[in-house]
Amino acid sequence: MLDIKFVRENPDIVKKDLQKRNDKEKLEWVDDLLNKDSEYRRLLQDNQRLRQGRNTITDEINKLRKQGLDFKEKVQEAKDLPDKIKQSDEKLIELKNKIDYYLMRLPNILHDSVPVGKDSNDNTVVRAWGEKPKFNFELKPHGELLQELGMANFEKAAEVAGHGFYYLMGDAARLELALVHFATEFLTKEGFTLVEPPLMLRREPYEGVTDLKDFETMMYKIDGEDLFLIATSEHSIAALLMNEVLEEKQLPLKLAGYSPCFRKELGSHSIDTKGIFRVHHFNKVEQFIFCRPKDSWKFHEELLKNAETIYQKLKIPYRVVNICTGDIGIVAAKKYDIEAWFPRENLYREVVSCSNCTSYQATRLNIKYRKGEEKEYIHTLNSTAIATSRTVRAIVENYQQKDGTIKVPTVLQKYLGKKIIGKKDSAKSSNGQ
Repeated sequence: MLDIKFVRENPDIVKKDLQKRNDKEKLEWVDDLLNKDSEYRRLLQDNQRLRQGRNTITDEINKLRKQGLDFKEKVQEAKDLPDKIKQSDEKLIELKNKIDYYLMRLPNILHDSVPVGKDSNDNTVVRAWGEKPKFNFELKPHGELLQELGMANFEKAAEVAGHGFYYLMGDAARLELALVHFATEFLTKEGFTLVEPPLMLRREPYEGVTDLKDFETMMYKIDGEDLFLIATSEHSIAALLMNEVLEEKQLPLKLAGYSPCFRKELGSHSIDTKGIFRVHHFNKVEQFIFCRPKDSWKFHEELLKNAETIYQKLKIPYRVVNICTGDIGIVAAKKYDIEAWFPRENLYREVVSCSNCTSYQATRLNIKYRKGEEKEYIHTLNSTAIATSRTVRAIVENYQQKDGTIKVPTVLQKYLGKKIIGKKDSAKSSNGQ
């Protein structure tokens, strides 16, 4: 969230940002927020004076009693104070709740390079990489092909768990694991520490990392408990330092999280209704950095470069997109997407999201570092390295062959011991044979 001090000192910046987003409702909040903040600070001083006055009156009554003087008036004054303090406390709580309501919902301040736009159609293409494959045969839907090859079962998954779930088996499951090994090995060499985070979070830390509306639209809640299944390891990793103060020398802290991810959101968003592109559960390797504010834009580009390198090594064509104001959400100050080429649809689709959240998450989670004698909120950044299900689909489509087999990207062959999957005698093709 935005620091109230920042809003007080920079109301015009906050308003200009909301105008960029075309968020008229929240634009109206700013003045009301500032008015309530001013009233809160004034009442807080009054409240403190009332509490100090209670101690002062007690001392005065004791003095008058010792002197044998009349203290009835002071006693009455003392009797009135608890009600006044109670009323003051109640008003302070009311104001604080409203201030927090605004602050938790106001979006991050966007970087100047974020394009202004209404929705995803206004996102800006930064660059494209790779040569799109050409096929002299009709591509089979990835889900249908995997099922024909005995590598997936969607009907049984729907029967036992519901739509949006799947069984991956055999070489398809091994391909997914190969992607995890490949991504984690790559990031480890780049100086990231591998983390296996909690798969559930309480609401308080979760509110620190995501848009509150996600609790209704995306999150799975554990019935009867204050726990939510994580939608990405980013959320658990961000909460790792909740209420902590780091030394400047500890930064940057680079972490690579591996976890299952659980999301309620589901839509076909594809010509293929059976498959593993948009599902309720998938596995992902995530990049995450805690850093000093002055370094965050440098690291944003570094995270993007890492993700691009992974897809270049997989030889999957992609493009980088700068997400516009109408599509970016409230947490990130700037976000890139990497969209891989999916030849069956003849279009690019998102496989990586790379965000600089500046101090937005850190303010919510109260994560700071010592800067000399002062303490300052750190910056947090996150980026997908590999979302396995989407990448498996990208491989199945871009590496599909006429006979129904699937080539294995060169960088993954050492993990599978095969150059081709889907062929009954594919073991003969392993290790160059």
